[in-house]
Amino acid sequence: MKQNTPFSIRIPAFHGRKLPEAGVIVGYAAIIENLELPVPIPTVITLISDKNKKYIVEGWQVLTPKHKPEETLYKQLVFALKYEGIHLLFFKKLFEKLENDEVIALLKIEPTGIYSRKIWFLYEWLQNQKLAIPDLTIKKAIPLVDEKLQYAIAGVSSPRHRIINNLPGTLQFCPLIRKTEKLTNYIESNIGKQKSAYLHQMHKDVLQRASAYLLLKDSKASFTIEGEKPRSNRAARWGNAIGQAGINPLTINELNRLQQLVIENDRFTKMGIRKQEGFVGDRDRETGEPIPDHISAKHEDLDSLLSGLLSTKEILIQSSLDPVLAATVIAFGFVFIHPFVDGNGRLHRYIIHHILAKMQYSEQGMIFPVSASILSHINDYKKTLESYSHPVLDKIVWKTTLDKNIEILNNTIDYYRYFDATEQAEFLYDCVQDTLVNIIPAEVNYLRKYDEFKSYIDDKYEMPDDMVALLVGFLEQGVGKLSKRAINKEFVALKETEIKDIENTYTQIFITE
Repeated sequence: MKQNTPFSIRIPAFHGRKLPEAGVIVGYAAIIENLELPVPIPTVITLISDKNKKYIVEGWQVLTPKHKPEETLYKQLVFALKYEGIHLLFFKKLFEKLENDEVIALLKIEPTGIYSRKIWFLYEWLQNQKLAIPDLTIKKAIPLVDEKLQYAIAGVSSPRHRIINNLPGTLQFCPLIRKTEKLTNYIESNIGKQKSAYLHQMHKDVLQRASAYLLLKDSKASFTIEGEKPRSNRAARWGNAIGQAGINPLTINELNRLQQLVIENDRFTKMGIRKQEGFVGDRDRETGEPIPDHISAKHEDLDSLLSGLLSTKEILIQSSLDPVLAATVIAFGFVFIHPFVDGNGRLHRYIIHHILAKMQYSEQGMIFPVSASILSHINDYKKTLESYSHPVLDKIVWKTTLDKNIEILNNTIDYYRYFDATEQAEFLYDCVQDTLVNIIPAEVNYLRKYDEFKSYIDDKYEMPDDMVALLVGFLEQGVGKLSKRAINKEFVALKETEIKDIENTYTQIFITE
């Protein structure tokens, strides 16, 4: 193992990314590259600038020459922990490559040092193996996750290492989220409280009608994202399920029940947890060979992964972690695992509603219609999913089976257990913000205008409610004008002056305001 050879990397571009300026790459990225670890390159790479500069730019953390670590594995690890945070997948793959005596030799360099203790704890936690090192006797315990760099929970003490394990998850499932300026601003703005204050100003009748519409809108959007156009009763049924998110415990049985609601016709779909491998993508038109964009977790790993995901879910909903971050970890973890043959995307978005409701971020029945927002930002959504899937895809060894499925040839479970969910968290918060600023107010405003228009029609023309709804539909289609078909058929009883009056009133209320 080359622990004392140069680790820093000086090149103009690194894995397709152009350096923001001249300098050397250090930390996790440098170690991964030099030791050829089967780990995707981190989303943010640390560069030591040749100049005295310190800043953050997309995909890069630039530090000054005085920050440059020594060219040893230990010092590079210390630097990475100090400036880049905890990277569980990296440490898992590193420890699989190191011999026990090599790890012990590393820890002896600074036996009671903060970062040695973190490395020691991570080794025994990830490997489930105790090293031949006596328990520490020093008094002060330190948190494993530096909360200036990453989000954590209250934590549990590990007296042996004098470490507080504040990882937001379990050994079986523990994605991490970096603290970014964007996430900090969102969390400090307290969007959930803003929404509650806004909704409490609304009349109960308007709130109920808006809620019913938004549930249906979100249901239809979730199907549309998957390229489906469900019948109205099917969309309404799924909308009703979304409205009840947070009531039933989220278990394997509940996920199976929800899949039954999503998949109306199960004649051609194997229901329940997968018993085969799976992928998302295309096929070669001539040969039928798989062309994956995403490879799902191995079916034999699903029990462990889902058990870990559900255990982590219970930990997070009882913690003080921001609810949107908790929803990100569980919902995106679920869709990356992809435990079902079909229905994963809609269940993934349902889980967002479930976590937000469970953590009382949204009132049960009145949701953040995130699927509607996702649909309007579908390209960003795809990029968010791909930002995880594509780097992992490069690390999965697979071949095509006789039935044109895939067979995974290497151990992949850790790619689904330990990943950086920062980009997904930022995207989800964008959607939550969008619903508060745009989608919910737009629906409430529409209902206010509709009620005003309906009141005018009721008073002047005594038109039944269903006719008013039909009238508004025609006027919406005609941007304030009734079509000849509507005038000559459905509303033939109206006089020409009445039609003009109705059109003018609609325009004043719906268009010119």
